[in-house]
Amino acid sequence: MKVLVVVDMQNDFIDGSLGSVEAQKIVPKVKEKIHEYLQHGDKVLFTQDTHAEDYLQTQEGRNLPVKHCIKGTQGWQIQADVVVPDAERFEKKAFGSIELAQAIAEMTQVESVELIGLCTDICVISNAMILKARLPEIPVTVDASCCAGTTVENHRNALNAMRMCQVIVKE
Repeated sequence: MKVLVVVDMQNDFIDGSLGSVEAQKIVPKVKEKIHEYLQHGDKVLFTQDTHAEDYLQTQEGRNLPVKHCIKGTQGWQIQADVVVPDAERFEKKAFGSIELAQAIAEMTQVESVELIGLCTDICVISNAMILKARLPEIPVTVDASCCAGTTVENHRNALNAMRMCQVIVKE
């Protein structure tokens, strides 16, 4: 079985408080990739950046003082075009999810894990590194055409860093 991890495709990262043109552009490709996995009977998982109202008082909030992905808000929701209602979701307070990696490790016969989503240089790379550490013998891939970073340069830098750590980057 192949596993697709859709990282933080939430409204705030697409067209909300931290949205970008690059994030908006990948939505159709992300939707298509999800459809491909589901058609083949493979697993699709979602991560969901999740913060509370006190976000600005957290360490992350002091370093990135833009309220986003506050649980229960429209910005926190996974974008309507890509959401799969019955797919498993991993709410995360940090950039990466140890729980996601553990859940995939407990699955049987995982052939590969592919990551897509937002933001390449923060949450995609964090989850890719956690997965590589937890599942060193399972190929981990990132589809660059289905990712966007905080800037185009940061996106490229993150892809290069992942390549150095033996994450397969598809352009």
